[in-house]
Amino acid sequence: MPTPISASPAADWLPVAVFFFIAVVVSVVMIVIPRMIGPGHPTPQKTRPYECGERVVGMSWPQMHIGYYLYALVFIIFDVEVVFLWPWVRVVGGRLVQAHGLGLFAFLDMLVFVTILVVGLVYAWRKGVLRWE
Repeated sequence: MPTPISASPAADWLPVAVFFFIAVVVSVVMIVIPRMIGPGHPTPQKTRPYECGERVVGMSWPQMHIGYYLYALVFIIFDVEVVFLWPWVRVVGGRLVQAHGLGLFAFLDMLVFVTILVVGLVYAWRKGVLRWE
């Protein structure tokens, strides 16, 4: 039996408002309680930077080579491609696509999507983004 449609749109948003309120309260409690019960005696020794209990040697914020960021960006682009490609693969062979005659359209649509990504990959390859030096 289908569920009846609520008469009040505000009633539809009540669970969202309750969830938001609980999230705010829990966040505030998790920030305030440790500040209230924890000791607050900072000394120069306590505020020194450290890395896994070891003293820092050199700068604590070294400048990273741009190649790491570009490589990560290309990885994320193709990771997102898989996120969009996997549901498409699961649906194209399904009854929904066959019933509405969307097989060729769905295939061409994904072909355009993959072509754009391949062009981006070729561009990144030619620019030397994928060269690990």
